[in-house]
Amino acid sequence: MSDKHSHAVPANKNEATLWVALALTSTFLVAEVVAGVMLASLALLADAAHMFTDAAALGVALAAVRFGRRPADGRRTYGYYRFEILAAAFNAMLLFAVALYILYEAWQRFNHPAEVQTTGMLIVAVLGLLINLVSMRLLSSGKDESLNLKGAYLEVWSDMLGSLGVIAAAVLIRYTGWVWVDTVVAIGIGLWVLPRTWILLRDALNILLEGVPEGVDLVKIEQAVRTCGGVTDLHDLHIWSLSSGKHTLTSHIVYDRNRVDADNLLVTLHVLLSRDFGIHHVTLQLESKSCEEAEAAHTYQPAVRQTS
Repeated sequence: MSDKHSHAVPANKNEATLWVALALTSTFLVAEVVAGVMLASLALLADAAHMFTDAAALGVALAAVRFGRRPADGRRTYGYYRFEILAAAFNAMLLFAVALYILYEAWQRFNHPAEVQTTGMLIVAVLGLLINLVSMRLLSSGKDESLNLKGAYLEVWSDMLGSLGVIAAAVLIRYTGWVWVDTVVAIGIGLWVLPRTWILLRDALNILLEGVPEGVDLVKIEQAVRTCGGVTDLHDLHIWSLSSGKHTLTSHIVYDRNRVDADNLLVTLHVLLSRDFGIHHVTLQLESKSCEEAEAAHTYQPAVRQTS
């Protein structure tokens, strides 16, 4: 028995925000790459690399929004929700690659230092900071609702800190002559990104592996179901996420048909799971046999061929 539900994908309010952030980021990316090469600043190029991942993350996020809007069909009965998680995983791997590249280039720069033009470096970094602040403001409203949007937000946030680092490096080099500061800032940017990227990748992989969603207590849910009147046992309890915030639960519920009506029990359980745990996509199978008997009935036993 299961509830009636719809897999239709609602219109995403974040698409316009993503388009604006992508336009700002892509426009400034070109200017920052040119400036980084002309001014011989590794920190500025590191920031430009982050800006590139920002643009890629925003582009992938937009693609995920558009794919996620497609309705379910005969081949993908859940629709395209998972595309958002694939996009988040892609962004995480992209961030890993960029961070490692920056660390490699920083090591090379220690061995072969270059003269840095601080005035241009400072101007470009300040402009980059302003672009990042605007993009962060645009993305902040939806970052807690979507793992995909959270990935794009983290990209912009890390780039914002990178811009602050470049500004600090430009000021120090200008007034102290410590050219090595440029390389140190680049290393700091790379090291700062790695652990946050791992968190994003870990969350995406947990959803792809159909693990219990973050913040969902499996034990508490099982205890709450068991306390419902008429429920005597349960088994095969599974909870996973289709995408960010779209949790799904399935279970076999053993109940006493002499104490409670099956339809009433289903309504009670659906209300409980939705109200107390925020799980709205629920499929329950009601059984009157014990768990042991039910599991034996569900297990396929091949017939034994008799031989003479």
